[in-house]
Amino acid sequence: MTENEQSAGWAAYYDKLRDRPPRKTLLAALDAFGVTPPGALALDLGCGDGRDATELLRRGWRVVAVDAEPEALRQLQARPLPPNSDVTPVVARFEEVPIPLGTLLVNSSFAMPLCEPQAFHALWDRIREGLPSGGRFSGQWYGPRDSWVDRPGITFLRREEALALLEGLELEMFEEEEADGVTPRGKSKHWHIFHIVARKP
Repeated sequence: MTENEQSAGWAAYYDKLRDRPPRKTLLAALDAFGVTPPGALALDLGCGDGRDATELLRRGWRVVAVDAEPEALRQLQARPLPPNSDVTPVVARFEEVPIPLGTLLVNSSFAMPLCEPQAFHALWDRIREGLPSGGRFSGQWYGPRDSWVDRPGITFLRREEALALLEGLELEMFEEEEADGVTPRGKSKHWHIFHIVARKP
């Protein structure tokens, strides 16, 4: 597949997601902050076409948007972003990106588990260490009954494992969901998901 064909494939994928609202985990985290702190910085890991990043920008956050697909960041920048938006696009594997100093929110919607367990745990350690007191993580982790469980390169956690990783943080949301559905690419899928918003004391 050529680079142009790959970009066209991702563009079609993002077009299907275009009008979907921001994730409930992100909205819960933002609502918990209340009024946006001055100069607040968010890191959006696996940002896709920007459905969450756009909401962050709308609320006055500065955003570092990270995705491995250049087409994702092209789609983000093509959105009608709010005036004076401060967004830094970064083309990279999200698990390799350092946590910028002063990051108040790390958001990773349905993306963080899409790496090997060793990389997942190393990234989580960096997130916990990098967030300041009062900082938050929002996103999803995958459970062991998810239908992707046999795929390589993805991390799955039992409920007790997920809770152990979150120990010491204030859990503002921890919801376990199992449901049959269809992916944006039209494939049937059984989801086993933990929806998480956690605050560092």
